[in-house]
Amino acid sequence: MDRLTQMLSFLLTIAISASGVISTTFTIVNKCDYTVWPGILSNAGVAPLPITGFVLQTGESQTISAPTSWGGRFWGRTLCTQDSTGKFSCVTGDCGSGKLECAGNGATPPATLAEFTLDGAGGLDFFDVSLVDGYNVPMLVVPQGGSGDNCSATGCVVDLNGACPSELKVASADGREGVACKSACEAFGSPEYCCSGAYGTPDTCKPSSYSQIFKTACPRAYSYAYDDKTSTFTCASADYTITFCPTPNTSQKASQEQNTSTSPTSPTDNGTIVYEGASEQSELSGATCAHVFKSGVIAAIGMTIWLLCHLF
Repeated sequence: MDRLTQMLSFLLTIAISASGVISTTFTIVNKCDYTVWPGILSNAGVAPLPITGFVLQTGESQTISAPTSWGGRFWGRTLCTQDSTGKFSCVTGDCGSGKLECAGNGATPPATLAEFTLDGAGGLDFFDVSLVDGYNVPMLVVPQGGSGDNCSATGCVVDLNGACPSELKVASADGREGVACKSACEAFGSPEYCCSGAYGTPDTCKPSSYSQIFKTACPRAYSYAYDDKTSTFTCASADYTITFCPTPNTSQKASQEQNTSTSPTSPTDNGTIVYEGASEQSELSGATCAHVFKSGVIAAIGMTIWLLCHLF
C-alpha cells in the first residue's frame, strides 16, 4: 500500500508540475493586403506579456502564449513609419510609445479591439470584439478546441472605413480614403454617446444612431459600452485565432467607387458568423496541438485525483 501511495503521489506531482506550463495560445494572422502592426496591452494588475508589439506582413502569423489567468486586449496598427530620429508611429491604433513595442500603452482611438479575460467566473474565458473605441481594421476571433454554449466566433469582418459617416471618418494623409472610423464618443465627447455622467448606467445609456451603424454591419461586436447581451462570448479551455481582414473584400485600399456604390455586408447567417476554416488548418496546427496538450494535462490531474479518492 505504501508503494501504491508513493506511486500515486509521484503521478500527482508530475501532473501538477506539468500544469504549470499550461497556457492559452493566441495565433495572430494578417490576411490584409497591407502590413499590420499588432499591439498588446495587459489589463491593470496583470503582468504584461513578453511581447507587446510586432509587425505582420501580408500572409504572416505569429503565435503568443499567455498564462491562463491573463487578461488584456489586442489590436492592429496601420500605416506605421519610423522617422529619421528612430521614432515609430502609426496613423491608426498608435500606442504612443515611439517604438514597435507598446510597452504598457494602449491604442489611440479609433481602433478595433479584441478583449480577453481568461479563467474568469466559472473558469471560463470571456472575450469580445469591441468597436466602442471606434474601428480601423476588420478582425475575427475564432476559439480553437474550446467548449461551452456561448463558445463561438465573433468579430467585425466588413470594411467600415468606406461606409463611415463623414463626421466620424479619419482620412488618409492625402484625404482620398478613410483609414479609420471614430466612435460618436470620440468624435463629439457627449455624455449620451460616452455613457458617462447622467448616462452612466445601462438604463440611461442607449444605442445611438451612430452605434447602430456599427451594430448593423457587425452584429456580434460591441457597438457601445452596454452592448453586453449580444457581444460577450465565453469558452472553457480554448485557444484563439485572431485574424485581421479574414475575408477578401476587406481591403483598406478599396477603390472609392466600391466604397460608395456598395453597402457593407457581413458574412453572417441569422447573426452567426460564417467562418471558412478549411484554409486555416495549417496556420492553426500549433494552437490545436497546444490545446490537446493542455487537455491531456488536465485529464491526467483528474485521473490522479480520482484514483486517490477511490483507493483510500
